[in-house]
Order: sequence, then structure tokens, then C-alpha cells
Amino acid sequence: MSNFTYKARDKRGSLIKGSMEAKDKEVVSAALIADNLTPVRIEEQQEESRRSIDIDLSQLLAKKHIPLDDMVLFCRQMHALTRSGIPIMRAVLGLAETSKNPLLCDVLKEVGRVLGRGTTLSNALKAHEDAFSPLFISMVHVGESTGQLDEAFEQLVAHLEMERDTKKKVKSAFRYPLMVIGSIMVAMVVVNVFVIPSFANVFEKFGSDLPLASKLLLASSNFFVNFWYLLLLIGFMSVFGFVKWTKTEEGALKWDEYKLKLPLIGDLLRRISLSRFTRTFAMLFRSGVPILSALDISAEAIGNLYIEESVKQMRLGIEKGDSLARTANASGMFTPLILQMIAVGEESGALDKLLTDVSDFYDEETEYEVKGLSAAIEPIMLVFMGAMILVLALGIFLPLWDLGAAR
Repeated sequence: MSNFTYKARDKRGSLIKGSMEAKDKEVVSAALIADNLTPVRIEEQQEESRRSIDIDLSQLLAKKHIPLDDMVLFCRQMHALTRSGIPIMRAVLGLAETSKNPLLCDVLKEVGRVLGRGTTLSNALKAHEDAFSPLFISMVHVGESTGQLDEAFEQLVAHLEMERDTKKKVKSAFRYPLMVIGSIMVAMVVVNVFVIPSFANVFEKFGSDLPLASKLLLASSNFFVNFWYLLLLIGFMSVFGFVKWTKTEEGALKWDEYKLKLPLIGDLLRRISLSRFTRTFAMLFRSGVPILSALDISAEAIGNLYIEESVKQMRLGIEKGDSLARTANASGMFTPLILQMIAVGEESGALDKLLTDVSDFYDEETEYEVKGLSAAIEPIMLVFMGAMILVLALGIFLPLWDLGAAR
């Protein structure tokens, strides 16, 4: 007998965690299904000694994820195969053989084996929540229930492509400032290790007090050369501590809240998160997913825990009988435009269409702001680099000018 930890969802879609002693995973899965729970993930507990060694590293190492490009290709292929009437198990196993991504290949082979036992595709995907998001699984489940699985994959293609394009835009916006910051750091190392020490011997021969800028440069260079290992240790421990803190529930929540307050990019990140929520919720609502389940799944697709928690709190108000517009207004997370669209959508019965329009509007604004982000950051970088060059020039050349004046 072994101990297993499990995650399951009840009929209302709430996530339930627990542990159970059983012979194997199949026994745990059968017990959960008998209790009207849908298994999401079942894992065998590791031995305490082994777990104590690996726990910190496992928390810090990033999980392997399937790239969005591969997921888009998989959904396109599944859309074509299911539309052609090819059996699901045959389609999945065929794609597993042709997939160039080893992780996706292994996952699809396992999904194909589970399908061979007579289960549905959505239930087979639930055992691989690291590879397939709750949104992905829910859309597949809706497609199976309505007999429109090909349309479900078509909608997933559009969603994943939009997600991929958004990430590319954000990366392109941050590429320039990161390159500038990296160049500045390299320049500081070169100046402190090679340039300033070469002038130090010259400064010592002056025999007079050096300007303040020169003293600061010499002190900085001496500290850098003599205690470089200490700087590396401090930097490593700072990164290690920060990553470990953001892996905790409280740390991740605080960090996501702080990111929304950052200058220049805070509003951009908030707009991207709201666009994800409105688009995802509209797609689920249009597909017939219950509103409470749609809220939970859309919240997990936001990508920001602070906004996610606020959205999940909305279901409490809806369970009490409040309207979606009233609970959204009480959360304080949504812009007046979204609140107005939700209110009008509930009254007119076109909630999914109006929220899709809001998402399109925010996507256009995001694209415009991403293009202007580099232009907004560039003056700040230039001022910072100019200040560094000024201090360096004053520290090196002022003593030389004083020497020339003395002669």
C-alpha cells in the first residue's frame, strides 16, 4: 500500500485536495469517481528523506511546459482530424508519432493509452494539467458534450494564437531595455576591473587630495576587485531568496500585486490580464460552460494571482443571487468599460459578444502601448547612462586637468 495525494473537482467545479492510502492510482481514481469527484491529478507521495533533499530544488526549478507554437499546431491538427471523422484515439496516437516535441509526444502517448480504456478525451487530459490548462480541458469537455469537438479545437487555436502574439509583443517591448541594462552592467564591470585600476597608479603619484568623484571611483573599484566573490554571493542569494519567496503562496500574491503598480508597465500588465479574462470568459460562456465554472477557469487563465483571487471571490456573490455586473463592480478589479459591457450584456443577452469586443479593444491598446514602451523607456536609459559617463569622466579627467594646471 502507498500514500497518494490527489486533486479533484466536485460537481460545482471547486478544487479539492487530499491524500489516500491505496494500492495504485487506479484505485484512488475509482474511489474519487465513486464519491462524485472528477480526478485532476494523482501522485504517489515520495519518501520523507528523499523529499527533504529535493524539495527546495524542485520548487525553484521551472516546470517543463509545452511551447505555445507546438500547442497551436496540435490543436490545428486535431481540428482537421476530428472534422474528417477520424477516431479520437487514432488521431491522438498518430500525432504522438509525428510530434517533434518529446514532452508532447510522451503526453499524447499516455493520453492515447488512457483513451484505449474507454474514457473520454477530456478525462484523459486531466491527468496532465501541467501540459493542458483547465481552459483547454473544459473546452474539450464542452466539445465532446455537444458533439462539436472540431469547433472546440478551432476556438482553442484562436485563443492560443492570441496568447502567443501577446507574449511576443511583451517580450519585444522589454528586449531593448534589458539589452541596455545588460550593456550597462558589463560596462561597469570592465570599468571597475580594467579602466580605473590602470589610473590608480597615476593618481597615487599626484600627492594631493583627489576630487570626490575620483575617490568614489577608486573606492568602488577597490571594493569590486577585492570583494568580487562577496558581490557574486550577495547577488546569488538575493536571486535565490526572491525566487523562493515568489514560489510561496503569499509571496506570489504580493509580487503579482506589486507588478500592477510598477511605473510604465503596471497599467500594461493589468490591461493584458483583463483582456485574457474577458476573452476566456466570453469563449467559455458562449460554449455553454456554467457561469461559476467559467469564472474559476477564466481566473486561472489571467496569469496574475492578485486579480485571480479577486475574480474567484465574485462567485460568492453570484451564489448569493447577485448579478455578474454587481459582483464585478464590488471586486474593484475591472475598468468602467468592462463593467458597462457586463451590465449591458446581461440585459441584452449578448454578454459573450460584448466581452469579446472589449478584449479586442484592449488588445489593440496593448499593441499600441507595447510599441511606445521602448520609446518611453529610452530617455530614462539615456539619462542613466549619461550620469554614469559624467561621473566616470569627472573622476578620471579632473585629476589630470589639475595636474596640467599645476604645471
